[in-house]
Order: sequence, then structure tokens, then C-alpha cells
Amino acid sequence: MSESVAGQPCILCCAITGSVPMKSDNPAVPITITEQVESSHAAVEAGASIIHAHVRNEDGSPSSDPDRFAALKEGLERHCPGVIIQFSTGGRSGAGRARGGMLPLRPDMASLSVGSNNFPSRVYENPPDLVDWLAAEMQRYAIVPEIEAFDLSHILQAIARHERGGLYGPLYVQFVMGVKNAMPADRAVFDFYVQQMRVRAPDALWCAAGIGAAQVVVNEWAIAAGGHTRAGLEDNIRLDRSTLAPSNAALIARAAALCAKYDRPVATPAEARQMLGLRP
Repeated sequence: MSESVAGQPCILCCAITGSVPMKSDNPAVPITITEQVESSHAAVEAGASIIHAHVRNEDGSPSSDPDRFAALKEGLERHCPGVIIQFSTGGRSGAGRARGGMLPLRPDMASLSVGSNNFPSRVYENPPDLVDWLAAEMQRYAIVPEIEAFDLSHILQAIARHERGGLYGPLYVQFVMGVKNAMPADRAVFDFYVQQMRVRAPDALWCAAGIGAAQVVVNEWAIAAGGHTRAGLEDNIRLDRSTLAPSNAALIARAAALCAKYDRPVATPAEARQMLGLRP
């Protein structure tokens, strides 16, 4: 860790539920709106300043229903005042423009994948016309995108898109590592990603998320390198091979402990808003 990293606030994002984990995998996975709000509140108390949110149907299956997103946004604003609300536009919960049907609700942020890649059992399709439309909707509603980069090309595409004015707000890129058939959690690749961000987009912010057992590994890499990071039950349902995570808060608390190890204060929601150029 360079001396310049010490003292720099670290933004912790909590991915509370995703589209895949079920209560049969871990009873702590929050499915209903009430459960998600309660789990988010505990995660914020543990140090999260961003809540990355998906919504589910009553049977736990993924949904892109704007009414469910509206109910979740209302609950988060009421019970977690000031927290940064980030909606997912991922492809597991909908197809085509339905993936952005909640953007008129004007969350603070939304995820944006700028290219396609393989997932464990399917292709995660992000065709250029859909990416263009989602990015334009985020500009229309003043939503800062969090770029979900599953591959080096996604990072380079995001930088180029931002340089030509195709993304709203500051550039914020998240490296997603550990998805089967996509980019593994590889230290040499991670270091190259960081180098590319520093050289090609020195004013941008970046974060990193590790999937499954890679979560805590990537958390530490990101924190030690001066970036920001994500944890939560969407990405990882365990504390270790034999222990289920008891809550989202437990995974955020573990990331916060790593921040302390590297002498990096955990950013408050207000600090994170300022760093990301978000409205107060």
C-alpha cells in the first residue's frame, strides 16, 4: 500500500440480494421489500454508503417491476436517510428495455454493463443499441452509472464512452471478478486494471467486487490499492467454506475491518455522495 492510500475514505457498497441467491441457499437472503429495507438498514449501520438493489417477485424469482423498485426506494429513503440508492439494470431480471423501466424513478445511481460476456450457463447479452438506450436514460434522469466491468474491453469502452460525453456524471467503474466463465479473481489482471484506470482515466473512481469465495480477497485488494469495494449476499452467501453469512451487515463489517487494517476510514453516505458527484 502506498502512503497516499492511508487516510483516503473508502466507499462500501452492499449488494443486498441480486437475482440468484434464494433462502434455500441462505435464510438471510432478503427477498421481500420489508426484508430488503431491514437488511439495508443494518448494512448501512455497519458501514455501507451505497445499496445496490434488485427486486424479487413473491416466489423469490427476479423481477424488473418498476412498482417494486418504487416501494423499495421509498422504504430505503425512509429508513436509511441519505444512503445512495443504486438500481440494477442487469439482464437476469428482465429483457431489453424492461431492464431500465425503473430509471424514471430517478435513483442516485444505476448499474450499467457496456458489453457482453459469458456467465456460468448463458451469455450475458448487452448489445450496443441497448447500452446506448440505457446510458441515454441515465443522462435523461440525472443518474450516475456504475459501470459493471466483467472484462478489460468493458473498462476501455466505458472510458471511451465517458470521454465522448456518453455517460452522465463522473466515471465510476467496478471490476467484477470471479464469475464463472468470465474474468477470474486474478491478482495480475486486477493490478493491470488498476494501472489502466490510473493511466487512461486518472480522475475517475473505481471499485471492485469479488464473487463467491473471491469476495473477501478482492475486497482486500481494492482497499489496499486505494479503490472502493462491494460486498453482500448477492455476490457471496458465506463467511467461509463452512459458514453461511448471517447477514449483509456481517459481510460489510468484514470489509470495514479491512479498511481499518489499511488505515482507510469508511466513507459516510454524505462523503460518498460528494466523492461521486451526487446530489445531496
